[in-house]
Amino acid sequence: MKVVVIGCTHAGIAAVKQILTYYPDADITVYERQQTISYLSCATYLHIEGTVATLADARYAEPADFIKRGVHFATNHDVIRVNAANHCLLVQDLATKQISRTSYDKLIVATGSVTAIPAISGVENPKVLLCKTYDEAHDLCAYSANQQSVAIVGGGYIGVELAEGYATSGYQVLLIQKPAHLLNGYVEPAIGDQVAQLLQAKGVTVLTDAVVTSFQDTDNDQLLITTNHDSYRVDMAAISAGMLPQTDLLAGQVKMAKNGAILVDDYLQTSDPDIFAAGDAAMNHDNPTDDYVYAPLASTAVRQGTVAGINVGERRLRSLGTQVTTGMKIFDHTMACTGLTVAAAQAANFNVGHVTSTGTYRPHFMPDAHPITVELVYDRNNRKILGAQLLCAHDVSQAANTVSALIQNGGTIDQLALLDMLFSPNFNEPFNYLNLAAQQAVAQENGYWRS
Repeated sequence: MKVVVIGCTHAGIAAVKQILTYYPDADITVYERQQTISYLSCATYLHIEGTVATLADARYAEPADFIKRGVHFATNHDVIRVNAANHCLLVQDLATKQISRTSYDKLIVATGSVTAIPAISGVENPKVLLCKTYDEAHDLCAYSANQQSVAIVGGGYIGVELAEGYATSGYQVLLIQKPAHLLNGYVEPAIGDQVAQLLQAKGVTVLTDAVVTSFQDTDNDQLLITTNHDSYRVDMAAISAGMLPQTDLLAGQVKMAKNGAILVDDYLQTSDPDIFAAGDAAMNHDNPTDDYVYAPLASTAVRQGTVAGINVGERRLRSLGTQVTTGMKIFDHTMACTGLTVAAAQAANFNVGHVTSTGTYRPHFMPDAHPITVELVYDRNNRKILGAQLLCAHDVSQAANTVSALIQNGGTIDQLALLDMLFSPNFNEPFNYLNLAAQQAVAQENGYWRS
């Protein structure tokens, strides 16, 4: 069996590892257009703030790791055409510009995503940089080393993390967000506003409901950013306005979602039985809505890549889908979330219930009994949990994983309210903060369901 993998960041690496395990006699070829593989892009802000010494430290695999196991690994090679009907590819060596033709029995497309670049006048200015790939991150960090002020366009995960990294390193930071709240789509507006306050307390200027209309050079070699509200002068800007799936190779050859991501079944197989897709190039099964969702996350990519690699020879293992569980560190606070927000649940036509639970994460007599906010979203019809978000100065990230497991298995507010969880005053109250949030939801629904 000749297997070709296109793209080798996270999903591609995970797939190749499984092919080597489950199909040791397979002939595996990998094409990657970059020189490097396996860069975890979240390390960009960690390097900027000084937590990670070098960007290279965030690479967890090298081509040589696979070459010594018999994989034909071609970096700096760009697949320029896929002919699914004939099972063949055109590949260009980016160093020599030579084009060659090859074939496959099974194809795994893990081509990832690219940064969505807004249609803004002057966005091509060299002072406006991207930060997704290893090379982009390297250029961003190198350029910003001699600057003092930076604007970040986009207040999602990447934008907030970059703002935190630059602020920690002493830069003047301007964060521009088009929607009314930071991290929209991931958290409730109240938590997004708390995140904005944390950034502002560290000197970050946060603009929401703001649209960038142009980038221009100034006479003193700065960058003039014009928005629908005002103009701002900075030394440079970074774009973090979302991700777009990179799937042009299969356009018109397999079924795709409206955003261009490839539709796959539970085995990561596309509408072409000999082509699999994983990672940022593919859609995922969303467990809360029982529908498709686009979740361009490293955690999603490695899981999808693993399942695709296992199934490339025969349909062995179903994907478990996703709750789009994420988390981030914002200075000394942890924000973690899973599942749907109220707005997303309403858009999916659920009869939405929602509570906001506040208190301290452990007894008040303990030192540093930090306040905690828990947002819990559920379906009032069947009481199933749809989503949760947490914010606290204590590390509460694993609580999101607990709720994620409950959502995946159809857990209800009644179950979470009395879920067996450890107690120690070092960690929580006798009823954990997740128990308390669910108990608030139960009370809102006039008590427990009979069991």
